[in-house]
Amino acid sequence: MDDSGSTVPRRQLGRYLREIREDAHVTVAAAAKELEWSTPRIWRYETGQVPMHPNDVEAMCRVYGASRETIKTMRSLARETKAHGWWHSYGEAIKDWFKLYVGLEAAATKIRKYEADLIPGLLQTVEYMTEVIATDHPQMSDAEQQAKVDVRLRRQRLLARAVPRAPYYDVILNEAVLRRPLRDRSAMARQLDALVVASQRHNIKVRVLPLAAGLFRWAETGTFTMLDFPTDVREPEPTTVYMDGPCGAVYLDKPHEIRTYEDAWHSLSERALDVDDSRELITAIAKEMNYET
Repeated sequence: MDDSGSTVPRRQLGRYLREIREDAHVTVAAAAKELEWSTPRIWRYETGQVPMHPNDVEAMCRVYGASRETIKTMRSLARETKAHGWWHSYGEAIKDWFKLYVGLEAAATKIRKYEADLIPGLLQTVEYMTEVIATDHPQMSDAEQQAKVDVRLRRQRLLARAVPRAPYYDVILNEAVLRRPLRDRSAMARQLDALVVASQRHNIKVRVLPLAAGLFRWAETGTFTMLDFPTDVREPEPTTVYMDGPCGAVYLDKPHEIRTYEDAWHSLSERALDVDDSRELITAIAKEMNYET
């Protein structure tokens, strides 16, 4: 079942509302004042982070001087944003700002990820994700930590999905990710072995950026994810760059932003080992971890 939920309609609606506002030469501050809303509320609507009531959409459109036909179309799209994906049932185990990403991830046809610090969540073993979550959230109860593990395991089903077809997952890992051990080095070795197994699946490609590779273009970007969406639809979603941290996330989809990250990805790809050499290196490091236990 397609579990992309309301995420794509929300993003489309937000993008259209932003374009209507900008075409009318209305600033966010001016719109907020006229509507008697806060500016963050308009920003959340325009970035698709929350669903919208059709009446709120109509109020915004009227402030922007939109036509009756446009208002009708926007109200219809707003009704689609009320649907919920699977992730909404996990409550506090998944942050609101991350729910948008999970929805986009579920709708993507291709996911490209450069990871500078950790094994990506979609490829983590239970042992690995358990230690990451416990390290990040030591104040949480065992039950709360387990709920976060459950969310991550649920996300991993994406890569084995049959209908719609699972996305292609293209990952480049900094070599430091492989050499940063868990407390239990044998558990880290098992994580690396699992990475090798995953990389043999038809829709998963794992490459390593060796420490000796030197700098790549836009290296200061750090970890990032690029999401590509179906192109055989009437209103295709633009490629989106996603980055996050402990307190929130950034979503980029403007043409010049995408070009910059395409540059970074191309530079990374040029410097990364090929798939076979990457598997050999991952396997060798796993053996080192086992030898040291």
